[in-house]
Amino acid sequence: MHLPQPTFGVVSSTGAKNLEKFNALILPVSASESGPIVDVNPLAVSVLSKSGQSFKEILENWPDYSGQAGEILEIPIPPTGNLTRLFVLGIGTGSIEDARKAGAAIGRKVKLMGYSVLSAYTGNRDAAVAHITAISLSQYGWNLKSDYSKSDASGREKGATSFSFELSQAEAIARATILSQATWTTRDLIHTPSNIKNPAWLAEQAKSLVRKAKSPSLSVVIKKGRELDKFGGLQAVGNSSPLAAPRLIEVTYAPTGSQNWPHVVLVGKGITYDSGGVSLKRPYDLMVPMKSDMAGAAAVLTATVAMAQIKPRVRVTALMMCAENMLSGTAQRPSDVITQFGGTTVEIINTDAEGRLVLADGLAYADMELDPDYLLDIATLTGAATLGLGKQYAAMYSRNPNFTARLQEVGDRIGDPVWPMPLIDDYLPALKSEVADLNHDASAKSFSAGSVTAALFLEKFVGKRNWVHLDIAGPARSEVDSGELVKGGTGFGTRLLIEWLATLS
Repeated sequence: MHLPQPTFGVVSSTGAKNLEKFNALILPVSASESGPIVDVNPLAVSVLSKSGQSFKEILENWPDYSGQAGEILEIPIPPTGNLTRLFVLGIGTGSIEDARKAGAAIGRKVKLMGYSVLSAYTGNRDAAVAHITAISLSQYGWNLKSDYSKSDASGREKGATSFSFELSQAEAIARATILSQATWTTRDLIHTPSNIKNPAWLAEQAKSLVRKAKSPSLSVVIKKGRELDKFGGLQAVGNSSPLAAPRLIEVTYAPTGSQNWPHVVLVGKGITYDSGGVSLKRPYDLMVPMKSDMAGAAAVLTATVAMAQIKPRVRVTALMMCAENMLSGTAQRPSDVITQFGGTTVEIINTDAEGRLVLADGLAYADMELDPDYLLDIATLTGAATLGLGKQYAAMYSRNPNFTARLQEVGDRIGDPVWPMPLIDDYLPALKSEVADLNHDASAKSFSAGSVTAALFLEKFVGKRNWVHLDIAGPARSEVDSGELVKGGTGFGTRLLIEWLATLS
Protein backbone atom coordinates (compact mmCIF):
# COMPACT_ATOMS: atom_id res chain seq x y z
CA MET A 1 0.00 0.00 0.00
CA HIS A 2 1.17 3.52 -0.59
CA LEU A 3 1.23 6.52 1.69
CA PRO A 4 -1.55 9.13 1.62
CA GLN A 5 -1.27 11.13 -1.59
CA PRO A 6 -1.17 14.94 -1.30
CA THR A 7 -3.99 16.96 -2.80
CA PHE A 8 -3.89 20.26 -4.64
CA GLY A 9 -6.38 23.06 -5.02
CA VAL A 10 -6.72 26.79 -5.61
CA VAL A 11 -7.77 29.74 -3.51
CA SER A 12 -8.69 33.20 -4.70
CA SER A 13 -6.48 36.03 -3.45
CA THR A 14 -9.66 37.99 -2.84
CA GLY A 15 -10.56 35.41 -0.23
CA ALA A 16 -7.36 35.89 1.75
CA LYS A 17 -9.28 37.22 4.75
CA ASN A 18 -10.74 33.76 5.31
CA LEU A 19 -7.57 31.70 5.40
CA GLU A 20 -7.70 30.48 8.99
CA LYS A 21 -7.90 26.87 7.81
CA PHE A 22 -4.25 26.83 6.71
CA ASN A 23 -1.53 25.50 9.02
CA ALA A 24 1.44 26.74 7.03
CA LEU A 25 2.43 29.31 4.44
CA ILE A 26 5.08 28.79 1.75
CA LEU A 27 6.83 32.00 0.78
CA PRO A 28 8.93 31.61 -2.41
CA VAL A 29 12.25 33.42 -2.59
CA SER A 30 14.41 33.81 -5.71
CA ALA A 31 18.19 33.78 -5.75
CA SER A 32 20.19 36.58 -7.33
CA GLU A 33 23.72 37.96 -7.24
CA SER A 34 22.54 40.68 -4.86
CA GLY A 35 20.86 38.21 -2.50
CA PRO A 36 17.45 36.61 -2.04
CA ILE A 37 14.43 38.29 -3.60
CA VAL A 38 11.00 37.72 -2.14
CA ASP A 39 8.34 37.10 -4.78
CA VAL A 40 5.72 39.29 -3.19
CA ASN A 41 2.08 38.65 -4.06
CA PRO A 42 -1.19 39.79 -2.44
CA LEU A 43 -1.97 36.40 -0.95
CA ALA A 44 1.30 36.22 0.98
CA VAL A 45 1.08 39.86 2.06
CA SER A 46 -2.42 39.35 3.44
CA VAL A 47 -1.43 36.33 5.52
CA LEU A 48 1.85 37.72 6.81
CA SER A 49 0.29 41.03 7.78
CA LYS A 50 -1.79 39.16 10.33
CA SER A 51 1.34 37.74 11.93
CA GLY A 52 2.82 41.20 12.43
CA GLN A 53 5.93 40.42 10.36
CA SER A 54 7.29 41.74 7.09
CA PHE A 55 9.34 39.94 4.46
CA LYS A 56 12.31 42.15 5.17
CA GLU A 57 12.24 41.44 8.89
CA ILE A 58 12.10 37.69 8.32
CA LEU A 59 15.10 37.57 5.99
CA GLU A 60 17.18 39.93 8.15
CA ASN A 61 17.23 37.20 10.80
CA TRP A 62 18.85 34.76 8.38
CA PRO A 63 21.78 36.58 6.71
CA ASP A 64 23.23 33.40 5.15
CA TYR A 65 20.02 32.47 3.38
CA SER A 66 20.48 32.78 -0.39
CA GLY A 67 17.26 31.50 -1.97
CA GLN A 68 18.92 28.69 -3.91
CA ALA A 69 16.53 26.07 -5.24
CA GLY A 70 15.35 23.82 -2.43
CA GLU A 71 16.82 25.93 0.39
CA ILE A 72 14.21 26.10 3.15
CA LEU A 73 13.74 28.12 6.34
CA GLU A 74 11.08 26.86 8.72
CA ILE A 75 9.99 29.72 10.95
CA PRO A 76 7.37 29.60 13.72
CA ILE A 77 5.06 32.62 13.54
CA PRO A 78 2.49 34.01 15.97
CA PRO A 79 -0.71 31.98 15.48
CA THR A 80 -3.13 33.41 12.96
CA GLY A 81 -6.07 31.07 13.13
CA ASN A 82 -4.45 27.68 12.50
CA LEU A 83 -1.45 29.24 10.76
CA THR A 84 1.67 28.66 12.87
CA ARG A 85 4.43 27.88 10.36
CA LEU A 86 6.16 29.83 7.64
CA PHE A 87 8.34 28.02 5.12
CA VAL A 88 10.64 30.34 3.19
CA LEU A 89 11.35 28.32 0.04
CA GLY A 90 14.24 29.04 -2.30
CA ILE A 91 13.26 28.69 -5.95
CA GLY A 92 16.62 29.68 -7.40
CA THR A 93 16.39 31.26 -10.83
CA GLY A 94 12.79 30.19 -11.29
CA SER A 95 13.76 27.79 -14.09
CA ILE A 96 11.86 24.57 -14.62
CA GLU A 97 14.65 22.54 -13.02
CA ASP A 98 14.89 24.88 -10.03
CA ALA A 99 11.10 24.79 -9.64
CA ARG A 100 11.31 20.99 -9.61
CA LYS A 101 14.06 20.97 -6.96
CA ALA A 102 12.13 23.39 -4.80
CA GLY A 103 8.96 21.33 -5.09
CA ALA A 104 10.73 18.13 -4.07
CA ALA A 105 12.39 19.85 -1.11
CA ILE A 106 9.20 21.33 0.33
CA GLY A 107 7.28 18.15 -0.41
CA ARG A 108 9.69 16.14 1.70
CA LYS A 109 9.71 18.80 4.41
CA VAL A 110 5.99 18.55 5.08
CA LYS A 111 5.56 14.88 4.16
CA LEU A 112 2.84 13.17 6.19
CA MET A 113 2.35 16.16 8.51
CA GLY A 114 -1.29 16.41 7.56
CA TYR A 115 -0.92 20.15 7.05
CA SER A 116 -3.15 22.37 5.01
CA VAL A 117 -0.57 24.49 3.23
CA LEU A 118 -1.01 27.74 1.37
CA SER A 119 1.70 28.34 -1.22
CA ALA A 120 2.43 31.77 -2.65
CA TYR A 121 4.37 30.15 -5.52
CA THR A 122 3.41 31.56 -8.95
CA GLY A 123 5.62 30.24 -11.71
CA ASN A 124 4.91 30.03 -15.43
CA ARG A 125 2.89 27.06 -16.61
CA ASP A 126 5.74 24.60 -17.30
CA ALA A 127 7.66 25.52 -14.15
CA ALA A 128 4.49 25.26 -12.06
CA VAL A 129 3.70 21.80 -13.48
CA ALA A 130 7.23 20.65 -12.59
CA HIS A 131 6.99 22.22 -9.12
CA ILE A 132 3.62 20.72 -8.18
CA THR A 133 4.44 17.31 -9.65
CA ALA A 134 7.67 17.23 -7.65
CA ILE A 135 5.79 18.03 -4.43
CA SER A 136 3.60 14.99 -5.03
CA LEU A 137 6.29 12.55 -6.16
CA SER A 138 8.57 13.44 -3.25
CA GLN A 139 5.85 12.26 -0.83
CA TYR A 140 5.48 8.79 -2.35
CA GLY A 141 6.05 5.73 -0.19
CA TRP A 142 5.09 2.05 -0.46
CA ASN A 143 5.21 -0.75 2.08
CA LEU A 144 3.35 -3.85 3.20
CA LYS A 145 3.78 -3.30 6.94
CA SER A 146 0.42 -3.73 8.62
CA ASP A 147 0.39 -0.21 10.07
CA TYR A 148 2.29 1.51 7.27
CA SER A 149 -0.50 3.84 6.20
CA LYS A 150 -1.41 4.79 9.79
CA SER A 151 1.71 5.99 11.60
CA ASP A 152 5.40 6.63 11.13
CA ALA A 153 8.34 5.15 13.02
CA SER A 154 7.82 7.52 15.95
CA GLY A 155 4.15 6.60 16.22
CA ARG A 156 2.92 9.94 14.88
CA GLU A 157 -0.27 9.54 12.89
CA LYS A 158 0.26 9.99 9.18
CA GLY A 159 -1.86 12.39 7.23
CA ALA A 160 -2.03 13.61 3.65
CA THR A 161 -0.92 17.18 3.11
CA SER A 162 -3.11 19.51 1.07
CA PHE A 163 -1.63 22.38 -0.92
CA SER A 164 -3.47 25.44 -2.16
CA PHE A 165 -2.17 27.84 -4.79
CA GLU A 166 -3.48 30.98 -6.39
CA LEU A 167 -6.20 30.64 -9.01
CA SER A 168 -3.69 31.43 -11.77
CA GLN A 169 -2.10 28.02 -11.18
CA ALA A 170 -5.29 26.04 -11.83
CA GLU A 171 -4.22 24.74 -15.26
CA ALA A 172 -0.81 23.68 -13.95
CA ILE A 173 -2.44 21.92 -10.99
CA ALA A 174 -4.75 19.98 -13.29
CA ARG A 175 -1.88 18.69 -15.47
CA ALA A 176 0.44 18.04 -12.52
CA THR A 177 -2.28 16.02 -10.81
CA ILE A 178 -2.66 13.78 -13.87
CA LEU A 179 1.11 13.32 -14.16
CA SER A 180 1.69 12.62 -10.49
CA GLN A 181 -1.26 10.26 -10.07
CA ALA A 182 -0.16 8.25 -13.11
CA THR A 183 3.41 8.08 -11.80
CA TRP A 184 2.21 7.03 -8.34
CA THR A 185 0.29 4.20 -9.99
CA THR A 186 3.34 3.17 -12.02
CA ARG A 187 5.39 3.10 -8.83
CA ASP A 188 2.72 1.04 -7.06
CA LEU A 189 2.86 -1.56 -9.83
CA ILE A 190 6.66 -1.66 -9.76
CA HIS A 191 6.96 -1.94 -5.99
CA THR A 192 4.47 -4.80 -5.68
CA PRO A 193 6.50 -7.95 -4.93
CA SER A 194 6.55 -10.74 -7.47
CA ASN A 195 4.86 -13.32 -5.24
CA ILE A 196 1.80 -11.09 -5.76
CA LYS A 197 2.62 -9.59 -9.14
CA ASN A 198 2.66 -11.89 -12.15
CA PRO A 199 1.38 -11.49 -15.73
CA ALA A 200 -2.19 -12.42 -14.78
CA TRP A 201 -2.12 -9.93 -11.89
CA LEU A 202 -0.92 -7.17 -14.22
CA ALA A 203 -3.75 -8.02 -16.58
CA GLU A 204 -6.23 -7.54 -13.74
CA GLN A 205 -4.62 -4.23 -12.79
CA ALA A 206 -4.98 -3.04 -16.38
CA LYS A 207 -8.66 -3.99 -16.38
CA SER A 208 -9.16 -2.23 -13.05
CA LEU A 209 -7.49 1.00 -14.18
CA VAL A 210 -9.55 1.07 -17.38
CA ARG A 211 -12.71 0.40 -15.43
CA LYS A 212 -11.96 3.14 -12.87
CA ALA A 213 -11.31 5.66 -15.65
CA LYS A 214 -14.95 5.32 -16.71
CA SER A 215 -14.13 6.36 -20.24
CA PRO A 216 -15.71 4.82 -23.37
CA SER A 217 -12.48 5.72 -25.17
CA LEU A 218 -10.52 3.09 -23.25
CA SER A 219 -10.59 -0.67 -23.76
CA VAL A 220 -8.43 -3.63 -22.80
CA VAL A 221 -7.90 -7.05 -24.42
CA ILE A 222 -5.88 -9.86 -22.83
CA LYS A 223 -4.18 -12.49 -24.98
CA LYS A 224 -3.11 -15.73 -23.31
CA GLY A 225 -2.68 -19.44 -23.91
CA ARG A 226 -3.15 -20.52 -27.52
CA GLU A 227 -3.71 -16.89 -28.54
CA LEU A 228 0.05 -16.43 -28.04
CA ASP A 229 1.14 -19.31 -30.25
CA LYS A 230 2.71 -16.97 -32.82
CA PHE A 231 4.52 -14.96 -30.16
CA GLY A 232 7.65 -17.10 -29.91
CA GLY A 233 9.64 -14.71 -27.75
CA LEU A 234 6.89 -14.26 -25.18
CA GLN A 235 6.31 -18.00 -25.07
CA ALA A 236 10.01 -18.88 -24.79
CA VAL A 237 10.47 -16.59 -21.79
CA GLY A 238 7.08 -17.05 -20.15
CA ASN A 239 6.90 -20.84 -20.40
CA SER A 240 9.65 -20.96 -17.79
CA SER A 241 6.97 -20.25 -15.19
CA PRO A 242 3.87 -22.40 -15.89
CA LEU A 243 2.01 -21.09 -12.82
CA ALA A 244 2.54 -17.50 -13.98
CA ALA A 245 1.91 -17.91 -17.70
CA PRO A 246 2.62 -15.04 -20.11
CA ARG A 247 0.11 -12.42 -21.15
CA LEU A 248 -0.08 -9.84 -23.91
CA ILE A 249 -2.13 -6.99 -22.46
CA GLU A 250 -3.43 -4.59 -25.12
CA VAL A 251 -4.84 -1.31 -23.82
CA THR A 252 -6.34 1.11 -26.34
CA TYR A 253 -7.33 4.76 -26.23
CA ALA A 254 -9.55 5.32 -29.27
CA PRO A 255 -12.26 7.98 -28.95
CA THR A 256 -15.17 8.02 -31.36
CA GLY A 257 -13.96 9.47 -34.67
CA SER A 258 -10.26 8.79 -33.97
CA GLN A 259 -9.74 6.35 -36.84
CA ASN A 260 -7.97 9.01 -38.94
CA TRP A 261 -5.95 10.49 -36.08
CA PRO A 262 -2.24 9.68 -35.67
CA HIS A 263 -1.85 6.19 -34.23
CA VAL A 264 0.84 5.57 -31.62
CA VAL A 265 1.77 2.08 -30.46
CA LEU A 266 3.69 1.83 -27.18
CA VAL A 267 5.41 -1.48 -26.42
CA GLY A 268 6.49 -2.08 -22.82
CA LYS A 269 8.70 -4.80 -21.37
CA GLY A 270 6.71 -6.52 -18.64
CA ILE A 271 8.99 -9.11 -17.01
CA THR A 272 7.33 -9.43 -13.62
CA TYR A 273 10.39 -11.17 -12.21
CA ASP A 274 13.75 -11.83 -13.83
CA SER A 275 15.96 -14.53 -12.31
CA GLY A 276 18.01 -14.69 -15.49
CA GLY A 277 16.54 -18.10 -16.31
CA VAL A 278 19.07 -20.86 -17.00
CA SER A 279 21.72 -18.12 -17.34
CA LEU A 280 21.14 -17.31 -13.68
CA LYS A 281 22.08 -13.82 -12.56
CA ARG A 282 25.36 -13.54 -10.67
CA PRO A 283 25.99 -12.39 -8.04
CA TYR A 284 22.63 -13.41 -6.63
CA ASP A 285 21.92 -10.03 -5.06
CA LEU A 286 21.34 -8.71 -8.59
CA MET A 287 18.00 -10.53 -8.45
CA VAL A 288 16.66 -8.56 -5.49
CA PRO A 289 15.40 -5.55 -7.50
CA MET A 290 14.14 -7.65 -10.40
CA LYS A 291 10.49 -7.23 -9.45
CA SER A 292 10.93 -3.87 -11.20
CA ASP A 293 11.75 -5.41 -14.60
CA MET A 294 8.22 -4.60 -15.75
CA ALA A 295 8.66 -0.83 -15.37
CA GLY A 296 8.29 -0.22 -19.10
CA ALA A 297 4.96 -2.05 -19.27
CA ALA A 298 3.69 -0.15 -16.23
CA ALA A 299 4.60 3.17 -17.83
CA VAL A 300 2.80 2.47 -21.13
CA LEU A 301 -0.28 1.32 -19.21
CA THR A 302 -0.63 4.36 -16.97
CA ALA A 303 0.25 6.80 -19.76
CA THR A 304 -2.42 5.34 -22.03
CA VAL A 305 -5.08 5.41 -19.31
CA ALA A 306 -4.16 9.06 -18.61
CA MET A 307 -5.14 9.95 -22.18
CA ALA A 308 -8.79 9.68 -21.15
CA GLN A 309 -8.23 12.75 -18.96
CA ILE A 310 -6.07 14.78 -21.33
CA LYS A 311 -8.09 13.88 -24.44
CA PRO A 312 -5.50 14.53 -27.17
CA ARG A 313 -6.42 13.96 -30.82
CA VAL A 314 -4.26 10.84 -31.05
CA ARG A 315 -5.07 7.13 -30.97
CA VAL A 316 -2.90 5.06 -28.62
CA THR A 317 -2.36 1.32 -28.30
CA ALA A 318 -0.25 0.03 -25.41
CA LEU A 319 1.20 -3.47 -25.66
CA MET A 320 2.34 -4.88 -22.33
CA MET A 321 4.55 -7.90 -23.05
CA CYS A 322 4.31 -9.74 -19.74
CA ALA A 323 6.12 -12.86 -18.55
CA GLU A 324 8.26 -14.23 -15.73
CA ASN A 325 11.82 -15.31 -16.52
CA MET A 326 12.47 -18.23 -14.20
CA LEU A 327 14.71 -21.27 -13.88
CA SER A 328 12.66 -24.44 -14.38
CA GLY A 329 12.30 -27.62 -16.38
CA THR A 330 10.32 -25.73 -19.03
CA ALA A 331 12.73 -22.77 -19.31
CA GLN A 332 14.41 -21.99 -22.61
CA ARG A 333 18.06 -23.01 -22.94
CA PRO A 334 21.11 -21.39 -24.48
CA SER A 335 21.33 -22.83 -28.03
CA ASP A 336 17.54 -23.00 -28.49
CA VAL A 337 16.12 -21.47 -31.67
CA ILE A 338 12.76 -19.73 -31.46
CA THR A 339 10.47 -18.12 -34.02
CA GLN A 340 9.38 -14.58 -33.22
CA PHE A 341 6.05 -13.10 -34.33
CA GLY A 342 6.31 -12.65 -38.09
CA GLY A 343 8.64 -15.60 -38.71
CA THR A 344 12.16 -14.38 -37.84
CA THR A 345 14.18 -17.15 -36.20
CA VAL A 346 16.45 -16.29 -33.28
CA GLU A 347 19.23 -18.30 -31.65
CA ILE A 348 19.17 -18.03 -27.86
CA ILE A 349 22.60 -17.42 -26.38
CA ASN A 350 21.94 -15.97 -22.93
CA THR A 351 18.53 -16.45 -21.30
CA ASP A 352 19.13 -13.36 -19.16
CA ALA A 353 18.75 -11.27 -22.33
CA GLU A 354 15.03 -12.03 -22.33
CA GLY A 355 13.59 -8.53 -22.58
CA ARG A 356 14.46 -8.06 -26.24
CA LEU A 357 12.70 -11.33 -27.08
CA VAL A 358 9.33 -10.23 -25.72
CA LEU A 359 9.77 -6.73 -27.16
CA ALA A 360 10.59 -8.14 -30.60
CA ASP A 361 7.24 -9.94 -30.62
CA GLY A 362 5.43 -6.77 -29.63
CA LEU A 363 7.21 -4.62 -32.21
CA ALA A 364 6.61 -7.12 -35.03
CA TYR A 365 2.95 -7.45 -34.04
CA ALA A 366 2.59 -3.65 -34.04
CA ASP A 367 4.26 -3.35 -37.44
CA MET A 368 2.30 -6.12 -39.11
CA GLU A 369 -1.11 -5.81 -37.47
CA LEU A 370 -1.62 -2.32 -36.03
CA ASP A 371 -0.24 0.08 -38.68
CA PRO A 372 1.23 2.69 -36.31
CA ASP A 373 2.33 6.18 -37.34
CA TYR A 374 4.65 6.19 -34.33
CA LEU A 375 6.14 3.08 -32.71
CA LEU A 376 7.94 3.36 -29.39
CA ASP A 377 9.23 0.70 -27.03
CA ILE A 378 10.38 1.27 -23.47
CA ALA A 379 12.23 -1.25 -21.34
CA THR A 380 14.62 -1.84 -18.47
CA LEU A 381 16.74 -3.58 -21.05
CA THR A 382 20.51 -3.44 -20.53
CA GLY A 383 22.91 -2.68 -17.72
CA ALA A 384 25.19 -1.41 -20.47
CA ALA A 385 22.99 1.67 -20.88
CA THR A 386 24.04 2.85 -17.42
CA LEU A 387 27.75 2.68 -18.21
CA GLY A 388 27.63 5.69 -20.50
CA LEU A 389 24.64 7.59 -19.12
CA GLY A 390 24.50 6.67 -15.44
CA LYS A 391 21.23 6.61 -13.52
CA GLN A 392 19.74 9.92 -14.61
CA TYR A 393 19.21 9.56 -18.38
CA ALA A 394 17.53 6.92 -20.51
CA ALA A 395 19.29 5.81 -23.69
CA MET A 396 17.27 6.66 -26.81
CA TYR A 397 17.71 5.07 -30.24
CA SER A 398 16.09 5.99 -33.55
CA ARG A 399 16.85 6.77 -37.19
CA ASN A 400 14.54 9.80 -37.00
CA PRO A 401 16.26 12.86 -35.47
CA ASN A 402 13.02 14.84 -35.40
CA PHE A 403 11.39 12.14 -33.29
CA THR A 404 14.29 12.02 -30.83
CA ALA A 405 14.56 15.81 -30.63
CA ARG A 406 10.91 16.09 -29.64
CA LEU A 407 11.25 13.40 -26.98
CA GLN A 408 14.42 14.98 -25.64
CA GLU A 409 12.76 18.38 -25.32
CA VAL A 410 9.74 16.91 -23.56
CA GLY A 411 11.89 14.78 -21.27
CA ASP A 412 14.03 17.71 -20.15
CA ARG A 413 10.95 19.80 -19.46
CA ILE A 414 8.93 17.20 -17.62
CA GLY A 415 11.68 15.50 -15.59
CA ASP A 416 12.27 12.23 -17.50
CA PRO A 417 15.46 13.07 -19.43
CA VAL A 418 16.56 10.97 -22.40
CA TRP A 419 19.72 11.11 -24.47
CA PRO A 420 20.08 10.15 -28.17
CA MET A 421 22.45 7.26 -28.83
CA PRO A 422 23.78 5.93 -32.14
CA LEU A 423 22.54 2.91 -34.06
CA ILE A 424 25.95 1.86 -35.36
CA ASP A 425 25.60 -0.26 -38.48
CA ASP A 426 29.21 -1.46 -38.18
CA TYR A 427 28.04 -3.50 -35.19
CA LEU A 428 25.38 -5.44 -37.14
CA PRO A 429 27.67 -8.47 -37.70
CA ALA A 430 27.32 -9.13 -33.97
CA LEU A 431 23.76 -10.34 -34.63
CA LYS A 432 24.78 -13.08 -37.07
CA SER A 433 23.97 -16.69 -36.30
CA GLU A 434 25.01 -19.90 -38.03
CA VAL A 435 21.74 -21.64 -37.24
CA ALA A 436 19.09 -18.86 -37.28
CA ASP A 437 18.32 -15.51 -38.84
CA LEU A 438 19.76 -13.70 -35.79
CA ASN A 439 21.37 -14.35 -32.47
CA HIS A 440 19.75 -12.27 -29.79
CA ASP A 441 22.57 -11.08 -27.55
CA ALA A 442 25.02 -9.87 -30.20
CA SER A 443 27.68 -12.37 -29.15
CA ALA A 444 29.09 -13.06 -32.63
CA LYS A 445 31.53 -10.17 -32.23
CA SER A 446 33.08 -8.44 -29.23
CA PHE A 447 31.85 -4.90 -29.78
CA SER A 448 30.94 -4.44 -26.08
CA ALA A 449 28.25 -1.84 -26.83
CA GLY A 450 25.47 -3.89 -25.25
CA SER A 451 22.79 -1.22 -25.31
CA VAL A 452 23.56 -0.34 -28.95
CA THR A 453 23.51 -3.93 -30.18
CA ALA A 454 20.27 -4.63 -28.27
CA ALA A 455 18.69 -1.68 -30.10
CA LEU A 456 20.02 -2.98 -33.42
CA PHE A 457 18.37 -6.33 -32.68
CA LEU A 458 15.02 -4.66 -31.95
CA GLU A 459 15.25 -2.58 -35.12
CA LYS A 460 15.04 -5.83 -37.12
CA PHE A 461 11.36 -6.11 -36.07
CA VAL A 462 9.99 -2.62 -36.73
CA GLY A 463 9.78 -2.69 -40.52
CA LYS A 464 9.88 0.82 -41.95
CA ARG A 465 8.02 2.37 -39.02
CA ASN A 466 8.80 5.66 -37.33
CA TRP A 467 10.42 4.00 -34.31
CA VAL A 468 12.16 4.94 -31.05
CA HIS A 469 13.63 2.61 -28.46
CA LEU A 470 14.06 3.81 -24.86
CA ASP A 471 16.40 1.80 -22.64
CA ILE A 472 15.46 2.93 -19.13
CA ALA A 473 17.53 0.42 -17.15
CA GLY A 474 19.34 3.26 -15.38
CA PRO A 475 16.65 5.78 -14.36
CA ALA A 476 13.86 3.24 -13.79
CA ARG A 477 15.36 2.25 -10.43
CA SER A 478 16.91 4.38 -7.72
CA GLU A 479 19.25 3.35 -4.94
CA VAL A 480 18.52 6.49 -2.94
CA ASP A 481 15.49 8.12 -1.38
CA SER A 482 15.84 11.84 -2.06
CA GLY A 483 14.32 14.60 -4.12
CA GLU A 484 11.55 13.32 -6.39
CA LEU A 485 12.92 9.78 -6.21
CA VAL A 486 12.16 6.93 -3.88
CA LYS A 487 14.43 3.97 -3.33
CA GLY A 488 13.19 1.39 -5.80
CA GLY A 489 10.99 2.03 -8.82
CA THR A 490 10.88 5.65 -9.98
CA GLY A 491 8.07 5.48 -12.53
CA PHE A 492 10.44 6.88 -15.15
CA GLY A 493 8.84 7.29 -18.57
CA THR A 494 5.29 7.85 -17.36
CA ARG A 495 5.49 11.63 -17.47
CA LEU A 496 7.52 11.56 -20.68
CA LEU A 497 4.96 9.44 -22.54
CA ILE A 498 1.97 11.44 -21.28
CA GLU A 499 3.47 14.79 -22.23
CA TRP A 500 4.79 13.58 -25.58
CA LEU A 501 1.44 12.06 -26.54
CA ALA A 502 -0.26 15.34 -25.60
CA THR A 503 1.95 17.20 -28.08
CA LEU A 504 0.81 15.05 -31.02
CA SER A 505 -2.77 16.36 -31.09
